Parts: sequence; structure tokens; C-alpha cells
Amino acid sequence: MSSGRCQALLVILCLLKLSAVTGQARYSIPEEQAEGSYVGNIARDLGLDVARLMSGKARIITKGNRQYVDLNRDKGTLVIKERIDREELCEKTTPCSFSFEVILENPIQLYRVTVEVIDINDNSPSFPKDEIYLKMVENAAVGTRFSLESADDPDVGINDIQKYTLKPTDHFILEVQNQPDGGSLVEMVLQTPLDREREETHTLVLVASDGGEPHRSGTVRIHITVLDANDNAPVCNQAVYKADVKENSPEGTVVTTVTANDADKGINGEVTYSIARTAKETKQLFEVNVKTGEIKVAGKLDYEKSKSYQLNVQASDHGGYTDTCKVIIQVIDENDNIPTIQLMSFSNSISEDSPPGTTIAVVNVDDEDSDVNGVVKCSINSDVPFKIESSLTGYYTIVTDNFLDRESISEYNITITVSDQGSPPLSSSKNINVKVSDINDSPPKFDEAEYSKTVPENNSPGFSVFTVSASDADWGQNARISYFLEEKDINGAPLSSLVSVNSENGVIHAVRSFDYEQMKSFEFNITARDAGSPPLSSVATVKIIVQDQNDNPPQVLYPVQTGGSMVAEMVPRSADVGYLVTKVVAVDVDSGQNAWLSYKLQKATDRALFEVGLQNGEIRTIRQVTDKDAVKQRLTVIVEDNGQPSRSATVVVNVAVADSFPEVLSEFTDFPHDKEYNDNLTFYLVLALAVVSFLFITCLVVIISVKIYRWRQSRVLYQSNLPVIPYYPPRYSDTLGTGTLQHVYNYEVCRTTDSRKSDCKFGRAGSQNVLIMDPSSTGTMQRIQNEKSILDEPDSPLEVSLFIHHRFSNFCSSREIMSFIINQPTIKWQLRAFVLVFFIGLTVCQIRYSV
Repeated sequence: MSSGRCQALLVILCLLKLSAVTGQARYSIPEEQAEGSYVGNIARDLGLDVARLMSGKARIITKGNRQYVDLNRDKGTLVIKERIDREELCEKTTPCSFSFEVILENPIQLYRVTVEVIDINDNSPSFPKDEIYLKMVENAAVGTRFSLESADDPDVGINDIQKYTLKPTDHFILEVQNQPDGGSLVEMVLQTPLDREREETHTLVLVASDGGEPHRSGTVRIHITVLDANDNAPVCNQAVYKADVKENSPEGTVVTTVTANDADKGINGEVTYSIARTAKETKQLFEVNVKTGEIKVAGKLDYEKSKSYQLNVQASDHGGYTDTCKVIIQVIDENDNIPTIQLMSFSNSISEDSPPGTTIAVVNVDDEDSDVNGVVKCSINSDVPFKIESSLTGYYTIVTDNFLDRESISEYNITITVSDQGSPPLSSSKNINVKVSDINDSPPKFDEAEYSKTVPENNSPGFSVFTVSASDADWGQNARISYFLEEKDINGAPLSSLVSVNSENGVIHAVRSFDYEQMKSFEFNITARDAGSPPLSSVATVKIIVQDQNDNPPQVLYPVQTGGSMVAEMVPRSADVGYLVTKVVAVDVDSGQNAWLSYKLQKATDRALFEVGLQNGEIRTIRQVTDKDAVKQRLTVIVEDNGQPSRSATVVVNVAVADSFPEVLSEFTDFPHDKEYNDNLTFYLVLALAVVSFLFITCLVVIISVKIYRWRQSRVLYQSNLPVIPYYPPRYSDTLGTGTLQHVYNYEVCRTTDSRKSDCKFGRAGSQNVLIMDPSSTGTMQRIQNEKSILDEPDSPLEVSLFIHHRFSNFCSSREIMSFIINQPTIKWQLRAFVLVFFIGLTVCQIRYSV
């Protein structure tokens, strides 16, 4: 692949809607300029600034494999990239020029630039041969013409051959005739007769000169040999021959045949043919048979290079006479060139939100044939949402014809086909692949709009409930889905305390154990959100149904079971068969078959007397009650549910078979208490004994301490010589000077026939603000103040002991409790000891108070 084509394919354009601002620029430069020579300021001439050239990544696109001019984007100028030889580029064509396109991106803009190459005189005229040998008869008539090979100069115009000069001119003069094809017919004309006997050979010099600066010329030496007389010259049958030949005709194809006649006889009448005074390239394409004059194709004819050729076929006899036959050959165009497709600009990716009319590629098509063979038509396959439009001559743009959807079709294969109108038509095609880049236009979609899952209760925390799944038709980051819970409160608890979801895979986990009895089902929303920008999301509803497990035993509502009281159902002795004694009522907080209850009689004092309804729990007699039946009947009923495994509860039903309540009471007073109840009672009684004993000992210690302290204080004051200041406490009053009690002091004594149930209340002083001074008092102030402090102190040992005495006297005043403690046979020795110590303490307190 050519470097220019590779350069065009490597560039990926940022595709925007085509804004083809066409323009042209034309420059003229002389050939053979050095590399880097200035051509022109393309930015200024096209009305562009340098910044636009830089941002648009301006570059040159050429059709061939050679790029003569380069673009300097920094300066906006065109410079020579490769030496230009006009003769190599255009040969004899004038004017000589080449074209190329300047393409810019964002938006795409195409500009056509034509550079004309001006010829310089860098080539000298040259003849095909350095020496020409001619034979002439001595009796050649004056005015006889002799054709000469013309010189060739690759230059054109003034730099081409301008004149021929012949030296010397004693016998010959030179005549030059211009040909329609631009060549020259050079002939020598005899001016004076030749005389072999006087001069057998003549040497002439033919000079071809151009008009360039500096002047250049070429020479050829002509050697003439004078022969003996030959009266007639060959004559062409036609002055001009015309023939047509198809291009690409194989070598050896006969084009035409020229013929010439010579009136002489014998050897002087034999005519030979040769191609003379014809361009070198033409001689390489055709050949003539020396004897027959048949012209054949000797090389490859190309209509696109030359549409016609002119041959000068020289007919010569052995006497040196010649005649020239002009042959014009027209090349017929054949549809032999396949149209070509060149990608000038192409992007293999387009965003799916691109509007219709967005350009994805710019192509150039060309057919070197001419006329109808060179007329091309460009198209693309019809099964793609694209269309092709013509922008410039030979240029087509492929644009979107509709909106794209990557989720439907992610890529397109576009076939560009170009065909000419020749017969048969030739065509070529090129495939390009366009990928549709994704945008985040599709929200995630759940497999189901609503999910429902049953979870057994008592599940372990972290239990995987199930997995929600959503799909996204987008691609890449736009299709990466994360899952989130929509927070809400369920039965007063946040949703996050019940379930969690793995944001990556959508696995829903139970955060805690579910309890069917508290929550039978709950619903919440889960959001699937993609990672696009902006992100899109969708919501699905999830319903978790908690499945009941048999985790709750039946609960008996009736009869009520108490720890210490005795409840009994009475059945009269006259009860018939089927008499309803009572009904065991039980419930199970489970549901379904786990809550189906059945009742069975587990133990009974007399199984033959009672039965329990399996479904309703009714206890009925199954026979007639007799006098022999015991008054006290104890039934144990078991209640079972229908779960797997089943759970049960038992209830004890006491039944009294009697006709009157006193009979029942006398029988049931001897019912022993349960061992558990007796053990609990013993524990609390022992604890009460320990507390009372601790308080009693504490009171004794405090009383003894106070007595010792008072005794020591009195001894200290007695032995001292300080004056005695009488002082009476505020509550002390003695109107006669001999009283020892307070002025006002209230107390109440409640007596009963049983001294153990006596109650005593001590009141406060009626007046605490009376102070009476008695000089005859012999007590010291210190002692009196100590007494006052003890009496006034709310937590003094004396008042504490009185408080204890008061509280426990109230306790002892309850006849029922005391009788219960003394008369119960189940009371152990610890309780009896407690009662003894308790009353000893009360006695000590009373004695201390009276003292």
C-alpha cells in the first residue's frame, strides 16, 4: 500500500456533522527547486488561521505514491518536499501541474490545491544519432528533398527547440516544417547539382538550438556519399495513412500497411521501409516491416497516456531516393481500468446518540478510463442505516441516515462499491467496519418486577435468602449494575436490621432471625443502578414470606396454674355420665397445623371416671359418680400441637367430688404444697431471719457504744473544776422543778388480749421551741447537749430501735401470718429459731426504752 494511502488510513477523525467549506488555491513554482523551498502561504490564501490548521490536524492527501509538497502547520505554509522534474511529471504536456487536497477535521473541510510546475531550460536538444549517413545519386535534381531525423528536447515552450542550422550550405539548404503533434519535419533541399567525379563525399553539421536562457544546442554530423545516377524516387501511395487500434492490444497486432512504388527497375526499384523522425517513445510502441511496410504493435498501448500517435514511415530505394508516408494512429479506449477507492478519512467508532447526517468516512473514487468508461457510480449496501453523498468531484461522504441503537446492533459492516459505465462495467469494493459506541440509555431491567420468597422462621443470621438479578443492555461501565435497598421502617424497625443485599451480585441475606409470630411477611424495594453517567436505575418489589415453624409449645389459659393457691373443680356425686367438669383451654401462637391442638389425659387418680375431649379439651365423666369415689381427684392433661416435631404442655386439674363446700374445704386443707413452693418459702424465711439478726446485733453494739461514751464524758466533767452552767434541752419542761419528762410528748399504746400483737407508736414533741433555764439543775451543759443531739438526731440508735420495734410489731399484729407460721407443719426449725430470736429482740428493745 502506498505511503499516501497509509497516511490517510492511520488518521481517525472525530466525527461531527460535515461542514465542507470548499475552496481552491493555485501556485506556480519552477521545477528542480531544492527541498524546503517556499511554495506559498496556504493559510492566508484559504482564509484560515494557523490555529485552525493545528486544531483541525490539517494534512495533505495525494492520489499517487509521491508527495512533492509538504504542509508546515506551525507557519501555514507549503514547502517543497521532493525535487520536481517537470519532464518526468508531465513530459510534453503544457501547462504542467499537479493537484492535491488539504483536509481538516472538526469539522471536516476539503481544499483543493493546484501547483503549476514552470519549465526551466535544463535539457539540451539531442539527435537520435550522432552520425547520419546518406547516399545520393549524382544526377539528383535540384530541389530534391532529403528527410533528416529531428532533434528532441524534453523542455517545452521557449526552452524547446526553436531552430535548426545546417553548415555548410554550398549544395544544400535546410527547410523545417512544424507538425500537428508538435514535432518538426527537417529536410535538406539540394540547391546545386552534385558531381561524384569532383567530390565523392560531403560532410555537413546540423545544429538544433532552443530559446532558453542560457541557450542550449545539439548537433549531428551528416555524411553524404555521392552515387552513380538513379532516375526515380519511391512514391507513397497515400500521403497520410489513418488507422485505429485498441489499447492493450497484444504485441504483433497489425495496425496498418504503408506502400510506396518506385518506377525504376531492378535493384533501383526495390523499396525498403523504416520509421524516421519519430519520437523515441513512439518508436518503442510500433515497428514496421522493412520489406512489406506492415506496421505492428511493439509495446503496450495505454489510452490514458496517449490517445493518438503519428509515425513517419520512410520509403527508400537503393539509389538513395526516399519518400515519407505519414501514419496517424488513433488509440481506442477500452474499459481496462478498475475504479479505485481510497479512504481519505474514517472513524471506526460512532456514538449511538449521533444525529442523522453525522459523517463517518470520506472516500475518494477514481477511474483512469475516459468518457463513459471513466464515469463512476459509488454506493453502499442498503441494509445499514447509512447513506453516501457526493461532496466534491470524486469525493463522497458516508453519513448516518437514521438514529443508531447499539443495544439492537452494535456494529455495521459497510461495503463501498464503485462501478463505471463501460461495457462490460468494471467495479471494485471496499469493506469498512463501524462500531457503535455505547451511551447510558438503557436502565437495568430485573428478571421479574416482583419477587416472592418463603423463608422459614428461626433462620440463622446471614442466611442467604435468594438472589435478585438485573440485566443492562448497555455495555462496559454503563452495564455494571449495583444493588441497593430502599430504606424503610418495618414494624418500627429499619429495613437494614432485617435484610441486606450484596451490591455486586444481588444476593439478599437475612441480618437476623425471623419470627413468624412477630412478623408473618414484609415487603421492600430493591434498586438496581448502573454505573453510567448519569446513572439509570429500576426498582423491583421483594416480598419475604416467613414460614411458620413449630417453635412454640401450647399455652394453657384455663385452668390457671398458680404457685401456692389451690383451685379445684367440684363435681356433685349425683353427676350423670357425660357431666361437663371443666374445659381445658389452650392456645398455640404458631399457625397452621402447628397450632392444631389435641388434648389427652396423661395421669388421673381414677382413669375410669373422667375423659378429655381430643379436640375441645372438655373434661367429662364417663360413668356415674359413686360414694366410693375419692373426694380428691387429680388429673394431668397434656396438650399437644400437630407440628413436627410436636410440642406439648401439661396442666393439673384438681377435681373435688363432693356435694358441699365445707366437705371440700376440710379435705383440701391437708393438700401438701409442692416441694418447689416449700423450698422457696424456706429460703425467704431464712433470709429474713439473717436480716433481723444483723439489725438486732447492730442495735446492741450502738447502744453499748453510746453508754460507754456517756460514762466517759461524765467522768471527765466530774473531775474538772469548770463552772457548771445549767442547760435544758428545748423539749425539756419542769414547771415544779422536779419533772423529768418533756413538756409535751405524745405516744400511743395499742393493746390486745394477745400481748404478742401489741402495737406502740412514739410521737414527736408537741413544742420544740421552749427553752426553760433552771439554776438548780446539776447536769452539765456538755451532757445535756449530748443528750439533745441524740434525741434530735433522726437516725439515732434509739429511734432506729424504736422504728424496728414498730415495724415488726405491725408485722406481728397479723394474726393470720403468725398462725400460719406456728401451725404449719412444713415450717422447718430455721423459721422457728427466727421467731424466737425476733421476739427476744423486741423484748430487749422494750426494756431499753423503759429504762
